[in-house]
Formats: sequence, structure tokens, C-alpha cells
Amino acid sequence: MNAGVPFSIDIPQADLESLAEYWCAGYDWRAAEARLNQLPQFTTEIDNQRIHFLHVRSERDDAIPLLITHGYPSSFVEFEKVIPELVDRGFHVVIPSLPGFGFSTPLREPGWAMGRTARAWVELMARLGYDRYGVHGGDVGAGVSGAVGGLDGEHVIGIHVVTDPYTAAATATFMPWIANQLNPDDPVDRLALDRIEQFRQNDSGYLAIQNTRPQTLGYGLTDSPVMQLAWIAESFELWTDLPIDRDQLLTNISVYWFTGSGVSAARFLYEQAHSQDWGTPPTVPQGYAVFGADPTARRLIGPAEDVHWVEHERGRHFPAMEAPAQLAEDLSAFFDGLR
Repeated sequence: MNAGVPFSIDIPQADLESLAEYWCAGYDWRAAEARLNQLPQFTTEIDNQRIHFLHVRSERDDAIPLLITHGYPSSFVEFEKVIPELVDRGFHVVIPSLPGFGFSTPLREPGWAMGRTARAWVELMARLGYDRYGVHGGDVGAGVSGAVGGLDGEHVIGIHVVTDPYTAAATATFMPWIANQLNPDDPVDRLALDRIEQFRQNDSGYLAIQNTRPQTLGYGLTDSPVMQLAWIAESFELWTDLPIDRDQLLTNISVYWFTGSGVSAARFLYEQAHSQDWGTPPTVPQGYAVFGADPTARRLIGPAEDVHWVEHERGRHFPAMEAPAQLAEDLSAFFDGLR
């Protein structure tokens, strides 16, 4: 399966059959497990929830603690290839698994969305003894990172997020005031509005299901490995521009399957869709790395003029897998100025 080749409607049967056959007969989970186990991993309990996290320390005396949050349908596995680069560049890397995802299971009670997660992350960093730290994320992780910055501005030195035009259009779909500020007679705004409409009509099905029927979907994700495979692989196929490592993709999917976290991870988006807890807007320095950039991204995101802003022509939703060296460079460029 070439995760960089897009398709129009659903995941093609031939691609799914090929990927499922490789997952069953060619992919080596034990090798992936041994590789992941080389990373220092821990669990703790915060707000009555088991939280799993990676904590990889740099040897540099001036190292900055960096709290990284993944999104959906991802996991800490997304950052496997970028971790060594970040450690070498002077970051202590802390990567928790979102509540209900992977090894942050079982999900003990409802109500886990971005705001509650951000409060748990603030507590986690305090327990680790970090009084100055940066935050980074993409997708849901970008929202959690912003909420952490708003909650803990006394200790957060800056927020860095990744995005792409697709994600920006998807976000604007659920924040109508963004589209209301666009001028249909302006060519760039018109393109942005078209992107929003395209997402509504063609790409929002997974959100519609997860935002309304996560438990029903979860039965299929828990019962059938092929269903779990297809549900995640489709997103990676649609949301990547550069090829990604097939084994890394399957390791991410395997974490979902072996922990039975498909239903609780799907529920996170449901909780967010029905939550009013978006946190407090951050006032700390902010940085953006836009992959697959075009003029619509900045128009849809609408950041202040003085933010750190870097655009990359290639890559999209998962830059830690698509372009880890570029992402590490962006993070260094932003946080070195705050060191």
C-alpha cells in the first residue's frame, strides 16, 4: 500500500486486501514491540484515569522539556522516528497517550475531551518536576496543546502546532465564525470556502459517525481487525502526501487492536463534539508549521501576524512520519528562541 497515493471514495478493496495480507503474514509485531520497548515508558493515574507516557531525556544541560500530544487516529507511535532527532537537538521528550487511546486504557468514565486532557497534562508535567516546558501537537493534539498553554501559561514557554490546508478546512467546518469572516469575492477566500464545502460533502463521514454513534462503530472496531485496519488506514491514505513507512503505520494500528482501544479512542471525538470545555486561549508565544501549504491555510487559521510561521510544500497531516527531519528542524527553530 502506498500511503502517499490518494483515492476518491473509500479505501480500495485491493489495497486493503494487500495491507491485511501483509499485516497477517509479513509484518513483524515482535520486532516492532522490541523497538518500542527501548523507549522509556511509564504509567500513572491522573483524575482517576490510567495515563501512559513516554519520557525520553536528552543529555544536554540546556534541554527543554517538550510535551507532545498525538491526534486521531494516531498514537505515540507516530513520533517514533522524530524522537531521536529531538533528543539530539536538546529536548526532553514527553509523549502521553490520550485517555482511551492505546495503553491509556481502560477508559474508566466519560467526559474526556481536550480541556480535561489538558488539565491532566499540566498535572503530569508538574509530577515530572518541569517548571518550564514547551508543548507541541497536531490534530486533536493541537487543541490539547493550546489548552495546556492557556491553563499553565506560568510554566509553558511556547506552543508549536502542525497543520495543513485539509485540517484547517476541517476545523473551520466546526467553527462557522471562520467561514463567516471570509469574502467569497476574494480568490483565496473563495478557494478556502470551496475547501470547507468539499470537506463537508466528501470527507466528514468519519466525524459524523464518531460524533454521534461511537459505541456502535466501536463494536466493529473491536470485533474485526480488518475493520480497525480499514478505518485507520483510510485516514492515513487520504491525509498524507509523502510516503510513510508501512510497518510504522501497522504498528500504530496494532497498538489500537491489541489494546482494544478502538471504541474508547473513537469516543474522544464524540466527547469533544459535545463539550463546551475548550479551555482558555493561550497568551504564550505560538508557532505553526504548515505542511502541503497553500494560501488558504493562513486565511483559515487566522493567526496573529507576529507568530512563528513556516510553510512546507510537501507533507500533510502526519509530518512526524512523513518528514521527521523537517519537523525536528521547525521545533528547534521555534523553541531555540525561547531557550
